[in-house]
Amino acid sequence: MRRLASLPVPLALSATLTAQTPTPARPAAILIAAGRVIDGRADAPQASVGILVEGERIRAVGALAQVQGQAQGARVVDLSRLTVLPGLIDTHTHLLLQGDPTAESYERQLLQQSTAYRAILGARNARIALEHGFTALRDLETEGAMYADVDIKRAVANAEIPGPRIFASTRAMAPTGMYPIVSPNWELELPHGVQPVDGVDQARLAVREQVAHGADWIKYYSDRRYYFGPPPDSVLRSWVNFTDDEAKAIVEEAHRLGRRVAAHAIGSDGIAAALRAGVNTIEHGDGFTDSLLDVVAARGVYWVPTVTVAQYVAGPRGGVWAPMLAAQKRAFQHALKKGVKVVLGTDVGGFPWTELNQAKEFEYYVQYGMTPMQAIKSGTSLAAELLGQSDDLGAVAPGMYADLVAVSGDPLKDITELQRVKFVMKGGMIYLTP
Repeated sequence: MRRLASLPVPLALSATLTAQTPTPARPAAILIAAGRVIDGRADAPQASVGILVEGERIRAVGALAQVQGQAQGARVVDLSRLTVLPGLIDTHTHLLLQGDPTAESYERQLLQQSTAYRAILGARNARIALEHGFTALRDLETEGAMYADVDIKRAVANAEIPGPRIFASTRAMAPTGMYPIVSPNWELELPHGVQPVDGVDQARLAVREQVAHGADWIKYYSDRRYYFGPPPDSVLRSWVNFTDDEAKAIVEEAHRLGRRVAAHAIGSDGIAAALRAGVNTIEHGDGFTDSLLDVVAARGVYWVPTVTVAQYVAGPRGGVWAPMLAAQKRAFQHALKKGVKVVLGTDVGGFPWTELNQAKEFEYYVQYGMTPMQAIKSGTSLAAELLGQSDDLGAVAPGMYADLVAVSGDPLKDITELQRVKFVMKGGMIYLTP
């Protein structure tokens, strides 16, 4: 696998240098000759497809012979032996975090790394995500790095660095003393992984501050302290962080300002509280019960399970985290039966960006009961729907952004092919070629 060397400034020299010369690097028109296309919406692939790209967007998609007639003078990219898909979308990431399986690893980053250093690593992580085929991310808080996610987003948008389209949530929120770092030494004021918020007025103010500083989404932590209730049900329970009035104030103010809300909610108590508040997405959701799944299915609330991180941290954290895996898998399987909108999100940053490919999440979804096509849609068209970007992202169709990836094999037969992306295009610019 190599970066494209035929651009005016080779990516092999520096992706940043390439990003600084976007106009000459993007030809007027590109015709992609695809062997197969999984378009993110249809239930079956198409063979021998032409995709005509003009500028940042797709102009035409159809039978190769037909599209060739519209592509006079276009540069041809031969992907006739590959399967082309929409750019992948991860709806739960942490660009500013480098793995936190233990409290010690988390505190080391907040205490020993400056925000500037963490932002440099975040820029590297954005590039890794793009090279893995993820052309869009919803980054769900900076873990104490203030608004650095917005800075990375701006640098990508301004073509200063290569990276996915970023939907930022900035600082997130939790009440005082309910999110790390919390020290028994009351004489020390240690860094906070979130913006501490207490009371309805502070909740509304925090939403306004975060939106003013560039938040596309608002995130809050609905719960903590997870435990299993008594048999026979043995439901995964949790301690709820915010009062109902506080949580509703966060959601109402965010919605008033045109922002959607994500809630970290692992136990059934935290999930129920988040649903009472009216959130748009539930993150993690290991403790979903059948009755709570019925609620999200009826309301169209999205569930982002983040299976990869759950698998990664279970061993190092021990205790309740290992049996939580079985609860999550059971909830996932019940959610599929009930028609819940399950969307791909990995929580990368909770595991190191340099250690695992985010696309591992697709593999878990298939293991847990999705068909490969369902899994692909969860990380393309359905993820775009969650973001409110269905007119621009998540599908191979005319008018959409030319965000495309390709793999050598057939991901409908082997979903792990998505962990071996060979070609990446974002906004009509090619970042990776076979």
